[in-house]
Parts: sequence; C-alpha cells; structure tokens
Amino acid sequence: MSKDLYNSKTNNKEMIGYSISRNKVKIRLTEERWFHIVESHDYMSGLSEVVLETINNPEEILEGIKDEFIAVQKFKSKYIIVIYKEVSKEDGFVITAFITSKINKVKNNRKSIWKKQ
Repeated sequence: MSKDLYNSKTNNKEMIGYSISRNKVKIRLTEERWFHIVESHDYMSGLSEVVLETINNPEEILEGIKDEFIAVQKFKSKYIIVIYKEVSKEDGFVITAFITSKINKVKNNRKSIWKKQ
C-alpha cells in the first residue's frame, strides 16, 4: 500500500488507509478500528500495512458468521487473520485483525470462498 493513503479522511473518520478486496470493494481501516485492534492485540502495532495487504492479496478468504469475510495470509511462521465487512459494492471496513498459529481453529466449519491457486 502506498503511503499517500495515510492521514486521509472519509465520512469524518480519520483513516489509517484502505485496501481493495477480491470483490473490488474499497475496505477502510479507520483509526478507531486500528485502536481497537492494537488495544486487544498489542503485537499488531506497526502492522497496519500488513493488514491492508492481507485484504488485497490473501491466500484464502473464508466465510464469516454474519456476512463478513475472513482474509488469511501466511505471516512469518504464523497466519494473519483480517475480518472485514463489505457494506456495499463500493464500501467496506475492517472489523478486527490478529495473528494466530492455530489456523485450523479459524477454519473450523467455515466455508472457503476463495483460495489462491
């Protein structure tokens, strides 16, 4: 993601940046959501670009529980998980993100929507 995406405003919410999903939807990462992510998972600090890249270039996308998408990307020896929602054909937002080594627990009983070939 390019640096010019940072410090932009959309709908009066400070933006960290955005990414384009596999469905070609612009997914926003707001400061409010990023604060929630880092507050809950302090190890995510400094990884906002990795979160955005995971949406843009995932290894796999899983179906969420309430119409959200779960982007999965290998990250070092673990996996980064980004949960996001597409609210329209033009707009969406990041809900949360975290790193796990327990990928089977994340995939458990979830439908794979898309997988990188």
